[in-house]
Formats: sequence, C-alpha cells, structure tokens
Amino acid sequence: MNLRFQAIDQTLKRKPVPVTLPSGKISEYFGVNVFDRQTMSSTLSGDIYQQVMRTIEKGEKMEVHVAEAVASAMKSWAISKGATHYTHWFQPLTGATAEKHDSFFEPTADGRSIEKFKGSALVQQEPDASSFPSGGIRNTFEARGYTAWDPSSPAFIIENGSGKTLCIPTVFVSYTGEALDYKAPLLKALAFVDRAATAICQEYFDKNVTRVHASLGIEQEYFLIDRALYRTRPDLVMGGRTVYGHAPAKGQQLEDHYFGSIPTRVHNFMVDFEVEAHKLGIPLRTRHNEVAPRQFECAPQFEEANLAIDHNQLLMDLMERVAERHEFKVLLHEKPFKGVNGSGKHNNWSLITNTGKNLLAPSSKAKENLQFLIFFVNTVKAVHTYNGLMRASIASASNDYRLGANEAPPAIMSVFIGSELSKVLDELEENATIEIEKGDNMYMKLGINKIPPILRDNTDRNRTSPFAFTGNKFEFRAVGSSANSASANIVLNTIVANQLVKFKEEVDGLMAKGEKKELAILGVLRRYIRESRDIRFEGNGYSDEWKEEAARRGLANITTTPEALDEYLSEQALELFTKNGIFTEVELHARHEIQLEAYVRKVQIESRIMGDLAQNHIIPAALRYQGELLDGLMSMKNMGMEVEGTVGYETVEDMTRHLKEVKKWVYEMIEARKRANKMDDTREMALAYKDIKATYFDKIRYHVDKLEFLVDDTYWPLAKYRELLFS
Repeated sequence: MNLRFQAIDQTLKRKPVPVTLPSGKISEYFGVNVFDRQTMSSTLSGDIYQQVMRTIEKGEKMEVHVAEAVASAMKSWAISKGATHYTHWFQPLTGATAEKHDSFFEPTADGRSIEKFKGSALVQQEPDASSFPSGGIRNTFEARGYTAWDPSSPAFIIENGSGKTLCIPTVFVSYTGEALDYKAPLLKALAFVDRAATAICQEYFDKNVTRVHASLGIEQEYFLIDRALYRTRPDLVMGGRTVYGHAPAKGQQLEDHYFGSIPTRVHNFMVDFEVEAHKLGIPLRTRHNEVAPRQFECAPQFEEANLAIDHNQLLMDLMERVAERHEFKVLLHEKPFKGVNGSGKHNNWSLITNTGKNLLAPSSKAKENLQFLIFFVNTVKAVHTYNGLMRASIASASNDYRLGANEAPPAIMSVFIGSELSKVLDELEENATIEIEKGDNMYMKLGINKIPPILRDNTDRNRTSPFAFTGNKFEFRAVGSSANSASANIVLNTIVANQLVKFKEEVDGLMAKGEKKELAILGVLRRYIRESRDIRFEGNGYSDEWKEEAARRGLANITTTPEALDEYLSEQALELFTKNGIFTEVELHARHEIQLEAYVRKVQIESRIMGDLAQNHIIPAALRYQGELLDGLMSMKNMGMEVEGTVGYETVEDMTRHLKEVKKWVYEMIEARKRANKMDDTREMALAYKDIKATYFDKIRYHVDKLEFLVDDTYWPLAKYRELLFS
C-alpha cells in the first residue's frame, strides 16, 4: 500500500477530538491570558495606571519608573499564570511573527535564584537582526537590531504544549533606526489618520472629539485538510498549494458547502481554537463553511486597527497549532486548489471618534451627513489618486493566483458604493452650478438629508469589487488570506489621512476668503466627486468589458506582483510616505527589494517542486503503469491478437505524448531558472521568474493532470483532489 492509500485509511479512521470548555460562558474566560486595561488597573497604582493610559491614548513618553512598575506587575501576573519565560513578539518582513524566549529565572551571587524582569527588559531588547529581511539596509555581519514595546497592544500569555510564555508586542528596528517590521510604519500611519481626522471633527463639527482611531474587522478564510493527506503532497508541505491535480467530478458547482452543516470533527477544531483565541482576548464571533469544499471562515468583532492586526497574526499561528491536536492542517495560501475559490482576508475599515461616532455611518441628520460625506468622499478620492499603491499593498506571488477569479476581486482597483449613494453623489455633482441659498435649506437643496437612516441596508455587496462600501465601513476584499494586513492598512490609512489634510487646507483657504464653512466644504466635495468618478464602478469586475472600460478610465490592470510593486518607488508614493513621515526613502527601497526577493523565492520554490514531483513521482508512476500496459499488449501480440488500435495501445500512445511534453517543459523550465538565478538585479530576476511562471507552469500542469486521468488509480502517488477536498 503506497503512502497515499495509507493516508486515506488514516483519514477514514479519524474520530473527533473532544474539547473541554473552560466555562459555559465565554465572558467568564475571555481575555484571561491578557494583561489588559482591567488587569493593569487592578495591579498598578492609580497614578501609574493613568500614566500608562496617557502613553497609550496620547502617545506621551513613558518615564522609567512607570516602565519598572509595569514590568513588576506584568511579571507577577505572568508567573501567577504559570509563565516561566517572556519574549518580545514582533512582525518582521518575512510575513510571519518572531519571538526569542528568555527566562524570568536568574541566578544570584549567593548561588540561589530569583524571578526577575526589569523595566528595561520590558521596554527594549536586542534580538539578532542579521537573518531577517532588510532589503540591503544591513549587511549579514551587522547583527544588531532592537525591539521596542508597543504599549497600545496588550501583552499576553501563550500556552504551547506544557510551557507558558509572556509575549510582549513590539516594533522591530535596525541599529540605525530603520523599520524592519510591519508594526512601526503601521503605528505611524494610524497616528497620521488620527491627527488628520481629529482636526476636521474638532474644527468643523465637535470640539469634544480628541481622538479618531481606525477600526478594523478582519475576516479570515482558510482550508482545512487531514494531516495524513497533507503529508502525501510535497507541494502542499513546501509551497502551500497544489501545483498539480486533475479537477474532480464534483467541485463547488453544487454550492452545497457554503453555510452548510459544519462536520463534527471540523466543529470541534473550531471550538478548540476559538477557546484559545477567546482566552487571548481575540473577539471571534463568526464561523461558517465557505464556498469551496474544505474551506471555512472565522471573523472577529471590530477592534482598533493595530490590535486587530496583532490579533489576526496571532490567530493564524494559533489555528495552525490547534489543528495539530485535531490531526488537521490549516492551509492559508490564497489558492491551494485550482478550480475552486481561493481564500482572502477581507479588511473591514472605518473611522471611530473617542465620542463613539462612526464617521462612515450615514445619518438622517443633515449636519451629521455632511460630516459623513467628508470622510466618505475623501476616502473614495484617496483610493482613486493612489489606486496603484492600493494594488501594490496586496501584491504577492500567492495572491496573484487568486485575484480575478472565483469570487476574488480583480487586480483593477475600483470602489463600489451602491446605487443609493451613487445617486446622492450624482446629485451633489450636478448641483455644482446652482446657486445655493445660505441657511439650513442648503442641505435640502443638495439632497443631503435624503440619505435614509437605513442606507446601510440599501447597499448591496459587490463581491467583484476590491474596495466596497458596505453600509458604515469600507471592505478591502483584495487582501490575501496569508498576508499581514498591516501592509494594506499602512497604505490605506496613509492615503486617507493625506487626502483629509489636503481637503482641510482647501476648505480653510476658501473660508479665509470669506466663504461660509458649509459652502466651502460642499464646493470642495463636489470637485472631489467629479475628479474621482472614474474609480467608482457598480458592475461585474470579472467582465472583459470592465477591463476595457477601466483602461479608458486610466485605471491600471497590473496582474502580476513585480510590476505592481514598482508603485512603491513612484514619485507619487515617495512623496506621500516621506513627506508624512511613514517611511524614509531608504525604507521604501528596502521594502521594494524585500518583496521582490520574496516573490522570486516563492516562485523558485514552486518551480523546483514542479520539477521534483514530475521527475521523481509522476514520471516513474506513469512509466510503471505504462510498463504494465505494454506487458499486456505484448502478451496479446504473442497470442496473435491485433494490438494497434486497442484501448491499451492508444492509452500507451497518449501517455507517451504527455510524458514527452512533461520532460521537455520541465527541462526548459530548469534551464530558464538557471539563467534567472545568474541575474544580479532583483527586479530583473523577479520579472524573469514571472515569465517562468507564465511560460511553463500551466503547460507542465496540463500534461501532468492528463497523466493523472490516464494512469491507474493504484499507481498514482499524490492524494487526489477528490480525496483532499472530500475525504
């Protein structure tokens, strides 16, 4: 029995792993492993607690004695929970999280030991930075890098096997100060949008608004397959997706998996990782079957963007570890299986004031709707101005497989706002030449107060739109399932903040000339609506007609990552990020280099996997079966029977043709890879690998998949789609 059939046998014998809930109520154990505000208020003195809150909410510098007090309280709390080690938990540009554990235990001079954790250890550490991607910022021999505590994201305890570790969220920077992670620029972008939005709210609408935070809800799609079947697929193990696989008779065409009954074994896994997530303060609320077989989704309640991104990174790691207990493997690749839906990470974004007002929620009140229109129109305008940068923010080798097919949005950036809001904006634009009476009636004349309070229910969801307004938030659907959402949110919050600053400057300029505030606001908004009309699209983003129309509108259709990433080095992007202090020019060039390197390595790995599987698995299996057929044909011939034209003869011919093509294209791919590997320029190498992918991958796969259809099932070494998706 080959490995594939052993795996199938193991899968069929699996029993659901029982899960013991800590309590009947989630609220009784939610956040028990988090050093949150409630824990801090009960373990710190009132004065120290207030100083910590000022650091978190206002960005005030934390004094040394405050850090020492927090460290002492955090250590005592963590040890009481059973933690023996602590780590600075950070998000390097690998896309994963990183950690280096240190023990609280420390020997003393008299030969004894104590548990120790200083404020200096809380605030800053020095992990080895030499082996993390730096894009040329650092040489390999220059190892020093620093992690620095992010007080706005609470520390937490990870339970892994028999050990518990206190994890402290941090930024990660080089010795010379450049950001080497996702969190540092994200915090800058979030502070920028806070300043820009707060200024508008305070000066035009409500003096009580002192802070605006970006709110984020991240939906997480994933596939779940049995670990035994996973191990039969070297492509899944090393690359995260199946490079070969003949389409099964049944895929997702019956649409019977979506929102269907969750299988017991899967349900137990979901309950288990939700329990662990809730203990870590991750507010998961939704679980369901997704469209493709073996595809599922979970979604949390909205949180402040920085915390939401930390929680999503933690959740992905948590899901994979819990899956091991249930003999599952979580697949977070954007397109692990050809022919069925890929997986995304829909980012639901809005802006919330400290007074509790959602700035992207329409209202029946004219004044509130004027505020809503400011933030709504400026967001649309920002996405229009920087649509290429939005595309770059979600670019990756794996997301290229997903965009533009099977419910994923296309690579063309567009904004869907729905018919009702389209009418409102059209009316505002059309009234541009009408003299508006001063006074309260101006709202009526512009139709602003016609926005119904139930507008959020009148806006349908366009699943082919990369950036859709869904009632009181924008949903950035193009983010890939394996991505760190910080990348997209750095761009989104920066471009919106930048646009809000420009808007306020224009309005203030008109007011300085004597124009009434409301008229100045509406005048600028009308122009923005007109200027950004080309980004708005309500139709089918998959259609060829839209591709042609988008080209006429001047919207880019960049389908591959190397070209998409070029936008980071455009004059427009360099000015945007450097002027607003999000990135230096050095950091932008480094990130461009890092992402190109990641693209090259991922495509290179896939290419090697394809060659290895073809040469060492597919061709030998096909030849063994072909040999059996030839033996049978030889026996027929020895008996005087005619063999030419028989099914066996034609099958051998078909197999021979496909085997020759596989051998030919694999050889040419390897030679192309050798040429690419000799290139010194990373971008040129990335473009070469893009061409390798486009030229060879589908050709090789076509012939291998045909062989899978021809070869006797007992000879085929790799778990088939019908087994991976339906066992």
